[in-house]
Formats: sequence, structure tokens, C-alpha cells
Amino acid sequence: MLRSQGVKREIIHLTKVSRAPRQAQKPPSIPKGPHYSLFSPFKILIYSNMSFQKSNNIFGWAAFGIALITYWLTFEETASYWDCGEFIAVAYKLEVSHPPGAPLFMLLGRMFSFLAMGDVTKVSYWINFLSVLGSAFTILFLFWSITLFGRKMMGAKNDSDLTDAQIWTLMGAGLVGSLAYTFSDSFWFSAVEAEVYAMSSFFTAFVVWGVLKWDVIKDDATANRWLIFIAYVVGLSIGIHMLNLVTIPALGLIYYFKKYKPTQWGIIATLGVSGALVLFINDLIVPGLPSLAGWFEIFFVNNLGLPFGSGAIVFIALLVGALVYGIRYSHQQDKPVLNTFLLSTAFILIGYGSYATIVIRSNFDTPINENAPKDIMSFVRYLKREQYGSRPLLYGPLFTASPIEYKEGAAVYTKGKDKYEITDHKTEPVYEPNQQTILPRAWNSDYKKSYQDIIGLREGEKPTFGQNLYFMFRHQIGHMYMRYFMWNFAGRESDVQGADWLSPKNWFEQLPAELAENKARNNFFMIPFILGLIGMFYQFMKDTKNFAVVGLLFVMTGVAIVVYLNSPPEEPRERDYIYAGSTYAFTFWIGLAVIAIADALNGFLKNYKTSSVLATLLALSAPALMAAQGWDDHNRSDRYFSVDSGKNYLSSCDPNAVIFTGGDNDTFMLWYAQEVEEHRADVRVVVLSYYNTDWYIEQSMQKHNKSEPFKYTLSLEQYRQGGYNDVLYYQDMKIPSIDLKEYLELLKRNYPQLRYDRVNLVPSKIFTLNINKEEVINKGIIPAGMDSLVVDQMRIRLKGSVLEKKDLAFLDMLATNNWERPMYVNNTSLAQLNLDIRPYVVQEGNAYRILPVRNTRKDRENLVNVESSYQKMIKTFSYRGLDNPALYYNEDYKGFVQNQRGSLNSLAEAMVDRGDSARAKEVVMFSLNKMPDAAVPYDLTAVSQVELLLQIGEKEKALEIAEKIGPRSIEMADYQMRKYSGITMEIQKALYVLGELQRALYEHGETEKAKKYEDAYQGILERLQVTTGEDRRNF
Repeated sequence: MLRSQGVKREIIHLTKVSRAPRQAQKPPSIPKGPHYSLFSPFKILIYSNMSFQKSNNIFGWAAFGIALITYWLTFEETASYWDCGEFIAVAYKLEVSHPPGAPLFMLLGRMFSFLAMGDVTKVSYWINFLSVLGSAFTILFLFWSITLFGRKMMGAKNDSDLTDAQIWTLMGAGLVGSLAYTFSDSFWFSAVEAEVYAMSSFFTAFVVWGVLKWDVIKDDATANRWLIFIAYVVGLSIGIHMLNLVTIPALGLIYYFKKYKPTQWGIIATLGVSGALVLFINDLIVPGLPSLAGWFEIFFVNNLGLPFGSGAIVFIALLVGALVYGIRYSHQQDKPVLNTFLLSTAFILIGYGSYATIVIRSNFDTPINENAPKDIMSFVRYLKREQYGSRPLLYGPLFTASPIEYKEGAAVYTKGKDKYEITDHKTEPVYEPNQQTILPRAWNSDYKKSYQDIIGLREGEKPTFGQNLYFMFRHQIGHMYMRYFMWNFAGRESDVQGADWLSPKNWFEQLPAELAENKARNNFFMIPFILGLIGMFYQFMKDTKNFAVVGLLFVMTGVAIVVYLNSPPEEPRERDYIYAGSTYAFTFWIGLAVIAIADALNGFLKNYKTSSVLATLLALSAPALMAAQGWDDHNRSDRYFSVDSGKNYLSSCDPNAVIFTGGDNDTFMLWYAQEVEEHRADVRVVVLSYYNTDWYIEQSMQKHNKSEPFKYTLSLEQYRQGGYNDVLYYQDMKIPSIDLKEYLELLKRNYPQLRYDRVNLVPSKIFTLNINKEEVINKGIIPAGMDSLVVDQMRIRLKGSVLEKKDLAFLDMLATNNWERPMYVNNTSLAQLNLDIRPYVVQEGNAYRILPVRNTRKDRENLVNVESSYQKMIKTFSYRGLDNPALYYNEDYKGFVQNQRGSLNSLAEAMVDRGDSARAKEVVMFSLNKMPDAAVPYDLTAVSQVELLLQIGEKEKALEIAEKIGPRSIEMADYQMRKYSGITMEIQKALYVLGELQRALYEHGETEKAKKYEDAYQGILERLQVTTGEDRRNF
């Protein structure tokens, strides 16, 4: 009741017009009749006395409208790559996403999915629209926050203290700042897809605005209610993302500046208390309370013999009782600070309560049920993101350190039949003290080479503490934060991963066409950045206290996150969206620059209203330029190949198949297609990284949708975490090979000779699987023309010296399945398996089916089921929009298009091998028509297309493509050698293209053209000071 009254009063406060008397000139009359036009309402605003509240609402909602229209016009109408497909799927069916979950986003997404009105193809549209709407509201609250900061800077305590000219200036500041954020690269990217970052920004913007509104409320009771409501919103935001919490220190300063006279020690104490509040929520409330509940649960179930859940229920009852008692006590004893704190804690917990959805839905065994957090113990592990490991923050090893031992840590409890059982213990590596340091930044031994390259270390050289900090400043802060920050306010070179920001020295540089025509090359001429600096210094001079607030918000949402995350030197994708809060804070200063410019102009014009209008128009050039430059590369409308690529993978599989995947983009789009659009729900998608866990193997033993359970030789208990089969190490027992089925039977019987300490061993690097050729052929699973390739025995080689649980489960299914169920892999899963099964895969569409046939050709990477692949890729697959040059495709899309082109090339090559040139031509031309260069530029697969076209007699088309990709490669290599040292990835690509082109052209009699590319090839090598005596004409 308190909250609803507080919200009601605040709404009234926001909407009422100030009735305070004002001294102003009589406004001129507005012509009526024939002179009235659509612009008359704006004339009324310009020439009439304005109230701050009325203007603030009108212009704020105008900014909201601009943002809403922008994002609505440019948002993705279906599921985007990366986590979006997963989030849409789990929202639509209320399933369980990856840790630590986003239950409130899931619930809101479910509500928005109802707007699809039963059309499953529109579900993603409306869940994406949730981000659009949340982002537009972010802009609204940002506008209102900028005007409130501006009013403080002007020294106006009440609305009536502001003149019309000052109001105009504030409206201009709000518009410029909020629109700059509207069109900023990182926020715009998140605003048009179903990811948590857009809604997280909304909660951040609302909380910041809420505290600023609290700051101007004079009635203490109302102000306290407003604080409690803000606490509730903070609690809700936990169900979206934890980034909202880093704003608390900055908001703590606003509280301190209102309540107390500022002193140096007072500010330090405030920051300390604010930091403690962040830890209180982040460590005590979020994972801490469930952890305490877990301890109660173990005691009540294991020690007292009570039913499962009894300990958690008792803990919740005690917690609620303690809060009720504390709130009542603080009220009766007239302790308003304690009362407000306890009420705020209670409302944070109410908001945090959305996480109950995770446990509830997990117990329904939903098809997507990541980590299976069905009970309090697994739920705690889910919240703590234990599957991702940990990173050292304040003290830890350098990347050159090696553990001297592993210390047994806390017990891992798993729900058993009638009590919680200890199934494993956490292990903690122990290092030599001289191999550790405070603030370890270069810490991850998996990226040894990258650290050495960035820091400049020789092999075996240990980084000093200074070099460790050098990595932090140069790479973590410089490359992984400042580069992103400058993308937003200076410009971006391109959408190629690793692209730098656009500095003045690169504004007019000579570029290869590939980069010059890249739609993501955006040049803002640093105008937004310069405006931000003007606003920053002006606020520092005029309003130091609130400069400290914005500055701390800027640091906490930027550099502080960099330090906390302690990221390794390599990431699978650009991570700029994490730091959108920092760009949000900077746009406050961009907006406040309008006030600085207006004050400066007024010194010359002596007319503040005119100065404010001119300042606004000048400053609006920044968001206008950002919008003009960024529209084409942020416009995702009419793109569908992300979903098509997922459907195409599924359509590559025969009925009731299993397909093993290895990455986000080749998994989440398949989940989306199955769970939302109900496409090929008979196929089971198996993520190899999850296949290393017992909960995922257990799920594979259950029926999901139309997919039947898996069959294994080993039992679920033998796959439990902490058992002998988590990791199996190879030990040379002088055994050339071991029969796979016999090996599985030995493991099933817990054969003691295969054990060492707490692990099972692998006695040979070769697993054999005997094949009944006649039986396999009679099953009808061998492609036409491949009967002679069926082997008597498959020999599967262990790549390294470790067999992970996923590899064991894969081998178990392969042996136990007995060719009853089709098993497929793709490129990522092939690479991630520690088993070499490449000789036994046959391409069908975009996937590779595992069959007992061996590829004996050295010039072909794999066999191709021609008829099946032709039917699937030519007749069944979808390629929507890939022939439309107007659409924007970033690197994610281009990568999947390259895969698709490669699959079609393999099919055409197989047809050429069979002498079927007519259909080979059909396939190649199909590929060129469906994915033309004008829409998606040629990639490395174009080299194979040139050779195929030459082989089937289409010399003119082959030379046309060669004359495009050859000069492009030369141009790119020349640019790379001018700009960078060494052999970059782009130079390697150029050398590959030129090398293969000259070979193909020489082979088909095009000597003159081949010589041109050979000379270019040799020229690049000479410039790189690489020599070769090889005569390419002999290839």
C-alpha cells in the first residue's frame, strides 16, 4: 500500500503544472484562420510562457517517440545470432537459460509473445519488441535525468526559478544527450534484439532518474517511500542482469549530498557504505541467501531426517520473520534509517523473487533446462555460475604459473534418494608464492601466446608486475574498453572483429574497397566526444558535486567493470554491449554541453533564448550525424538467414537424428527453430560443452518433444560428477588398439585394472568398432555408390592424451546405438571432440553424418551424399534475403554464408567427381544466384567456385569472379602491409586466394592471368621478406 500511494503521488507530481507566479513578457498572439498550420503548436510553445514540468514531459516523450520509431524501424524481426535465439526460446515456453538466468526477462518475454496471437513466426518479433520498448523508455528517463542535472547546474531549486530561456536550454540539453545515446553504437545494437542488455539499461536509467526525483522531494515520508520503490526496482533488475548494481555508489553520493554537508571523509564514508551495499546485494542477497538456505536444507534433511525442502522452508520463514520483526521494531522505536533500510531490503527480496521461476520451471523438465537447478543446492551453483569457473581479482597467479598441488575444497552436495549426498569436492590449485601477484591481469595460461605478443615477452619469460599492469592498461582498458567507448562517440573503422575506433589520422586514409564500403565504417568526426568533454569540464566548473556523481557513474559502469571482469586477451565476439552504461553516463555530459555552449554564445549575442536555440541546433549535429552514419549498419529489418541457418542444420538431418554442436550460434538458432517455430522437433541437439556434465547426460536419457531418449552402455551413476569418468587419462599400456564395446563393458563393471587414484584410464589411443557390413548395408543408411567404402572396422583415434566425459558419452552412444539412429556433427563439434572421426563422416546438407565408410581420397576432405545433399540444399533449404544488396550482413552472418557456400561447393565437387557436370553447374549457379557478391561479398569459398566453373566449362563466369577476388586480395594485402607489421590474418587470406587462383588458372590454360596473380603473390612475399623457390606454374 505504501508503494502504490508513493507511486500515485509521484505521478501527480510529475504531471501537474506549476502554478507559481512568474514574471514574464506577454506572449505575442498566434495568427488564426488561414495562417494556422501544423507548426502552430510549436509556435505556441516557442512564444508562450512555459512550465518546466510541462516542457519536460512534452520533450521527454518526443525523445521517447524518436527512439521508439528508430528502434522499431531497425529492429530484427526474428531471432538474432548469439544468445537471442536462446532467450526467445526460453521466454516463449518459460524454460531455463544459461546461468545465472534472467527470469524477469523470461516472464516479460512470455507476456509479449502473446501479441503474436498464435503465429509462431511472430513470437520473436514481439519478444524483440520488448527490447525496443524498454530502450525507448531508457531514452525517456535519460532525458528527464539530464534536465534534472542541468537544473541543478543552473542553481534552480524550484521549477519557478527557471526562466523561459533556461527551460529552452534544458530541453535542448535533454534532447541532445538522450538522442546521442539513442544513436550510440553499443546501445542501438542491444535495443533491436531480444537480449537482456536493453532491459538492463532501462532499469539503470529508471533508478538513476528515480534517485534524482527523490532528491527534489521535500517531504521525508514521501521521499522514503520513493527510496523503497527504487529498492524494489533494483530487486527486479536482478532478474534481468546484475549491471544495475554498479550504479549504487554514484547514487549514494546523491543521497549524501542531500542529507549532509559534504566533507572529504564524509564522501569516503559514503563510498564505503555504497560499496558495502553493492556487496550486500551482489554477494549476500543474490547467492548468499540461497547458500544459507542450502546449509539449512542439508542440516534438516541429512541430520534431522526431514523431507526435502524442509530446511529451505524453515530458512525462508526465519528470514521473513526477522524482517517483519525488524521493520516493526524500527517503526516503534522511531528509527527511520533502519526502517527504510529493512523495508528496502524486503522490497529488493520481493523483486528478486522472480528467481523462483527458475526452480519451478526446472522441475518441469523443460527441453531447455540448463544446469537443471531443481533443488536449492543446484540452484546455488546455477546462481554462482560455477560452470564458467572463476577469475582472480585481487590476488592470484600469473599465466606462467603452474600448480604445485590441488587442495581439496568444499563438498559438492547432490540430491539423492532420501538425502543430499557428497558427490564431489571442489579443488583449488596451489601455486608458489613467487608465481602470484596482487591484481593479476595476465593470468590465464590458456592464452599464453597472446599475452606474450601483447606484452612483448620471450618464451619462458615471466611478466613483471609492471608488465602485468601494462597488459591491463593497454589491452583490458585500452583495447577492450576505450576502443569500444570511442566507437560510440568518435567512429568505428568497420565491423570486422578487432576493428579500431576511427581517429582523425584515419578519417581520409586510402582504403581497400572492402573496408571503404563497409557499412559499419562510421565517422562522427569526434563531434559527440568533443561535446562530451565540453559538458564534462563545464559541469566540473559549475557543479562539482554532481560532476562527482556522473563521473563515478561513468567509472563504475566502465573501467570498474573492466577491472572486475579481468577478461582474457581473446573473446569469441566483441563485448562493447557490457559497457553501454558507461556510454549512457557520458551522454549526460554531451547533453550538458548545450548549456555550456549557450552560456558562451550568450556572452556575444546577449540574448539567452536565441543562444539556447543556436546551441541546441549546433549540438544536435552530433546525434544527427550518429543517426545518419549508423542507420545502415544498425538496420536489421528483413534479415532472416540467422533462423534459416538453424533450420537448414536441422533439415540436414534425417528423422529422429542426433546432431552434436559446439558453439552458441550453431546451437541457439536450432533451439529457437525447434522450441518456437516447431521445426524438426524430432531432432535432438546435443551441445558438446554441456555433454561434459551429468545433468545434461541425464536429460539425454529423457524424451524431449518428439525426440526419443538416448541409449547408453554405462549407467547414469557412472556419468555422475565426481566419479571415475569425469576425465579419463591415456596411459601407454603398449596396446595397439582396444575394442570400443569391450572397453565400455570394462568401465561398466568398474574394472580395477583401468583405474588409477580417482580416475579411469584409457589404455590405447585407438578405439575400434567392428562393423557387420551386410547388416549395415541392409539398413539402407549407406549412400548410393558407397557400398564399397564400408569398412569392417572403424578405427577412431584419440587426438590428445585426455578423454573427456563428452567424448566417452559420444563413444558410448556410437557403440550402443548400433546405427539405429542417425548421428551428425558439424564443423565446430568436429573440432571440439577429442576424437578423430573425420575419416568416417559423410556430408548431408550442412551437417556430417557418421557412417562406417572411410574416405580414402587425399584431395577431398570428406565424402558427400550427393542425392541427399542435393535434395536438402537445393530443394528444402531457405536462403531468405541473401540476394538483397540493400540488407546489412555483419561478420556473424557472413561466416554462416561462407559455411553455406562451402557446403554447396562440396556438393558440386562431388558431382564433378562423378562426371555429372550438368548438375554441378546447376549447384554452382544456384549458389551464385542465391548468395550473389552484390549482397554478400565473395569470401574464401569463391576460389573453389572459380575452379569449379573452369572444370564445367563456364570460363567466362570463372574469370569474372577471379577478376573480383584477385584484385580485392591484392588491395587488402597492400593495405595490411602498410598499416601493420607481420603476417596478419587478412594477409594470410590474400595469399591463399592468390595462390589458389594462379594454380587453377595455370591448370586451365589461362597463363597470362595466372602470371598476374603469381607476380602479386611473389610481391607480397618479398615485401614480407619471405622467400620461396617454388615455381607455382608447376602446380
